[in-house]
Amino acid sequence: MSASISNAFITQFEAEVHMAYQRMGSKLKNLIRTVNGVSGESVKFQKVGTGEATTKARHAEVVAMNISHTNVTATLADYYASDYVDKLDELKTNIDERAVIANNAAYALGRKTDSIITTAMSSATTVANNAGANGASVATDMNVAKFKDMQALFGNNDVPDDDQRYWAIGPTQWGDLLAEDNWSNLDYIGPSQLPFAGMNYTAKRFLGFLTFVHSGLDTSGSTDRHTIAWHKSSMGLGVGSEVRTEVNYIPEKVAHLLTSYLSMGSILIDTNGIRVQKCAE
Repeated sequence: MSASISNAFITQFEAEVHMAYQRMGSKLKNLIRTVNGVSGESVKFQKVGTGEATTKARHAEVVAMNISHTNVTATLADYYASDYVDKLDELKTNIDERAVIANNAAYALGRKTDSIITTAMSSATTVANNAGANGASVATDMNVAKFKDMQALFGNNDVPDDDQRYWAIGPTQWGDLLAEDNWSNLDYIGPSQLPFAGMNYTAKRFLGFLTFVHSGLDTSGSTDRHTIAWHKSSMGLGVGSEVRTEVNYIPEKVAHLLTSYLSMGSILIDTNGIRVQKCAE
């Protein structure tokens, strides 16, 4: 087998992993502040305070707002997804085997990306388990009352209502909401907002939040799912290395080692713009 064929194999595999990662990898990466091309082991995200406008007398000097500037630091970590392809298997099932491993690597790195982000999100304030943000501590199912309370909480915190508020919930919580008329009944929301528009439709904008299903959210034991509501500006992700791939031949194993890897870290920036809402499951 010529060297050019080997190079083509490497190049194509790397392209397949990258495309698969972009297509079906992370759900959360594009929904938070992201800094790409980080050089070093950490990245700082700036947090700017709130300014206040003032008056001034004629010919007097204007008063500076003196907006506060603070920062938080995200530390990057490296992650790898590797597997072997036997040399003889390549001759028999080259295309299928490469595609299977490429997709598995993309899925693994996508899950890891979201895990990095949700781990950072877990340090946010957790609101009560009940129907809203206050009251009894007994956990309840996901419901519209929680949306109303979360909307009020974000509004009182002056979180921008600019179509960049998101809410990640579990599959069970999505099913709970389908039983709510305010969520799924045509008489309440109109035809354009029905969550049944297509069998695979699992995202919907409701009360200012783009709500979608995510299977990687944490639980408390096996009873409470930690759903997360946030604004894009409240979280940061530093990327030192996007998905990259290496294909190395290992003589001792008579196989190619296919390795995909990335380097990134996430941090909570603004505690006012994110909440963890527990829901019974």
